[in-house]
Amino acid sequence: MANNQVQIFDTTLRDGEQSPGASLNIDEKVEIARQLERLGVDIIEAGFPISSPGDFEAVRRVAATVSDRITICGLTRAVPKDIDVAWDALKGAKRPRIHTGLGVSDNHLQHKLKKTREQAMEIGVNAVKYAKSLGCQDIEYFTEDSGRADKEYLYRVIEAVIKAGATVINIPDTTGYMSPEEYGALFSGVLNHVPGSENIILSAHCHNDLGMATANSLAAVKAGARQVECTVNGIGERAGNTSLEEVVMAIYTRGDIYQVQTNITTTEIYKTSRLVSSLTGILVQPNKAIVGANAFAHSSGIHQDGILKQRDTYEIIDPATVGISESKIILSARSGRHALRDRLSKLGHTFDVDTEFERVYARFLNVADSKKVVYDEDLDAIVADEHTTVAQAFELVQVQVSCGDHSIPTATVKLRNADKAILLDADTGNGPVDAIYRAVNRIVQIPNDLIEYTVQSVTEGIDAMADVTIRIKAEGDMIYTGHAAHTDIFVASTKAYLQALNKQIARVSGRQQEERILEHV
Repeated sequence: MANNQVQIFDTTLRDGEQSPGASLNIDEKVEIARQLERLGVDIIEAGFPISSPGDFEAVRRVAATVSDRITICGLTRAVPKDIDVAWDALKGAKRPRIHTGLGVSDNHLQHKLKKTREQAMEIGVNAVKYAKSLGCQDIEYFTEDSGRADKEYLYRVIEAVIKAGATVINIPDTTGYMSPEEYGALFSGVLNHVPGSENIILSAHCHNDLGMATANSLAAVKAGARQVECTVNGIGERAGNTSLEEVVMAIYTRGDIYQVQTNITTTEIYKTSRLVSSLTGILVQPNKAIVGANAFAHSSGIHQDGILKQRDTYEIIDPATVGISESKIILSARSGRHALRDRLSKLGHTFDVDTEFERVYARFLNVADSKKVVYDEDLDAIVADEHTTVAQAFELVQVQVSCGDHSIPTATVKLRNADKAILLDADTGNGPVDAIYRAVNRIVQIPNDLIEYTVQSVTEGIDAMADVTIRIKAEGDMIYTGHAAHTDIFVASTKAYLQALNKQIARVSGRQQEERILEHV
């Protein structure tokens, strides 16, 4: 690898999925992996194989799906059983990588691992040697909580695992504790004090607890890191991880400062962001750098005048560079299929079969009848709403609500099941949405608890579409996300709830089928 090449290690499917409520099914993980391939990432950390059968299968499917250009990585603890399971899941990968390691700070050693420094180092060295003995040639070792570790001990651990066969060393700021100056100095220190470090790849993995994940990662790059571990939209535990789009576009835009490059196809960034947001149910804040709704929006008259005279007066990035079209075609109910398909294509939406487009077109006409103008954000919401990889056990046919300050909220719901039978029921609640969900539950009859309900407008104006995201918790503390958009907030609420229920039903059905298979083995 050229010394000016920075590899992008995407951990959206592993660390990103650890965001509360961001559970993805296997098909959704594969779909994101395919988009990450189009985006041009170098490494995909597809999961933590030993953590669950679902994670194992996701790593196996991703390994068998993406091209041999991409390295597929599986996370493990420094335990032989973990490494065995990960290696088994990675068998189908052309470029497999095992990612193992241990904490190196005294905090982790004393309270989490309950090991001495020497014991922990020996365990780590043995883990690398064991992974090597299985035939894995690409082994990444993480030194967890490096930001709070004693530097001399950190250097000793890194030297020992390099000698044992590690090819990549991940030096994470696990708690988001460090400043850019400190984190950059950490990498300089390793390169200056650890024999052999110049022959392997040093990797930056930062968390955003103090809002410095992107700045810290870029400081590491300037200090010699040649791999950055990040997630799409910066999702992840607590305050999230380093944002892929921010690091990539900083390197792209400020080549004079960083003097490195990546393999990312930047025009795929916005499409990737929208896909991850849609499938995880985690909304992108409007003022999010690079991919937020306001990232390339200008409301000030002075700014508008400047932009019209010369774009880069107020924009340091051409929106087209990240896959966002500057132009806005005004679509209405009088617009035909050709105009809609053209606009969707410019927004990055393509359809493998005509039936997928026809579903979107039918929804577009319904929205256009309710609004004078259908904006790009509306189209993104429509496509996300109509796209699903989950079998539809129940579909909404009709919902009707009666409510007011002097009446009892009442909802009547008509659903169609997988056998095309029409099911009708009604109930009351402490509000119209509660009444709808009670009526749906009377039909579906699958236990769950609603733990989150979020609604926001897709665009401005009284006729804006309502974008509803909900999360339900079911047996075993499993969390399912539902998302839908509609000009009628009650229709959007019902569809979002049904999407979450369909995911729950699909998982329960899949588990029952596995149990039946096991009974006959």
